Amino acid sequence: MLKYLIALISALALLPRCAPTQEIPLTSVARMQAQKAAEEAAGNNGPNDPYNRLQRAQIANAIIERHAQLKSDTEKLVLLTMELKTHVDKAGINALSMEVIKKAQEIQKLAKSVQDKMKNGY
Repeated sequence: MLKYLIALISALALLPRCAPTQEIPLTSVARMQAQKAAEEAAGNNGPNDPYNRLQRAQIANAIIERHAQLKSDTEKLVLLTMELKTHVDKAGINALSMEVIKKAQEIQKLAKSVQDKMKNGY
């Protein structure tokens, strides 16, 4: 057994080490920003072009909307955690109700959603 383990370790040591490459998915805001940067680099449209102004306004609105959504989600998260605390305080030492478990799952789902929105924001 030890012989096989040593052979495996030595074989892995001989393999070339490559860093995994990942492409980060672009959100709609990031796509618009990338498209704007590409157009500016190409020099096709001036800064006073109506299309550019519209695009900048859309990007600004998307950022504002994303911020408002994150704010409301975090406020809801705070309320849910306060409700969970009151339910746990009401429950006995050795018993938790299904309502408490469902509330914890809802908090977990919302927290994951907020985290994903923050990661894929800009």
